[in-house]
Amino acid sequence: MVDLKGQYNEIKDVVNPSIQEVIETTAFINGPKVHDFQKHLEQYLEVKHVIPCANGTDALQIAMMGLGLKPGDEVITADFTFAATVEVIALLQLTPVLVDVNPDDFNINIDAIKKAITPKTKAIVPVHLFGQCANMEAIMEIAKAHNLFVIEDNAQAIGANYTYKDGTKVKAGTIGHVGATSFFPSKNLGCYGDGGAIFTNDDALAHTIRGIVNHGMYERYHHDVVGVNSRLDSIQAAVLDAKLPLLDAYNKRRIEAANKYDAAFKNHDKIETPYRYGTEDNHVFHQYTLKINGVDRDALVKHLNENDIPCGVYYPIPLHRQKAYLDERYNEADFEVTNQLVKEVISLPMHTELDNEQIEYITTTITNFING
Repeated sequence: MVDLKGQYNEIKDVVNPSIQEVIETTAFINGPKVHDFQKHLEQYLEVKHVIPCANGTDALQIAMMGLGLKPGDEVITADFTFAATVEVIALLQLTPVLVDVNPDDFNINIDAIKKAITPKTKAIVPVHLFGQCANMEAIMEIAKAHNLFVIEDNAQAIGANYTYKDGTKVKAGTIGHVGATSFFPSKNLGCYGDGGAIFTNDDALAHTIRGIVNHGMYERYHHDVVGVNSRLDSIQAAVLDAKLPLLDAYNKRRIEAANKYDAAFKNHDKIETPYRYGTEDNHVFHQYTLKINGVDRDALVKHLNENDIPCGVYYPIPLHRQKAYLDERYNEADFEVTNQLVKEVISLPMHTELDNEQIEYITTTITNFING
């Protein structure tokens, strides 16, 4: 699904010395490389504050802690996403409120958000799924009208641009009150282990979060807030700082690969290619996800595996049906789209090293199977 070795071979002359420098200086925690990466990511995103942390799940949890959400507060998020999004809500004893998504872009449905708001609602967590921005303009309007926080789960869309109706562009993750991302190795900007970051333009919130990530300390052994131990280590920061200048080029390659997939699958009535709205840079294709209609999706997965083509089903079970998050409040009729998507979606290899020969082999194998 991801050719990390091929990517590494292209950049090892930059990455290796950077890692070696960390080892030789032994500045493994909060060293200069972390501060350099933080500064460079702030510049790239055009956001006032980036707070690096240990992983993307921590980033979401810490963002919620920083906002001062209390047990019992309701947090609305999408049913069709990875469990980490709802996991942190439950860990903080907040009340997850799962809602349906759009059938085209798979992102959280605006009408479903409006329907789910109650007096206990305190936040909305849109997920920019598979690399495409959710409808942030509408979400921010809802949040303003109801005095809600917006926490962007940007784990899959680093580098994507969101375009407002007036043509203004901003980076995904910087629109809400706070954004969170993951630097898991397979992400569009990935490190060589675990890593994450939190973004905000709110000075006071940034100050609070900086304390939370470091045991609640602003001064050594003075614990001013309840915190956690969640720091991006210097080796991972060195890798990320080496890769950050290449992020736009990496995303461009992913978009080009997606365009080739689209062309190969054009006019196949049983294959629905990813819907894109707005400008091309709104979707950076962390995943390239098809909807398969009138074909046994699981049989297709088996066929691809037999032909040495990796693929993934993201996600096979809706969050509202997961044992950990079952709740009698949920009505299956409210999850019509998600319940259908889990039967239809399949994600194909998507990375910066995909070449024309690989794409042709993958697409031909799929179309031959579907055509019988």
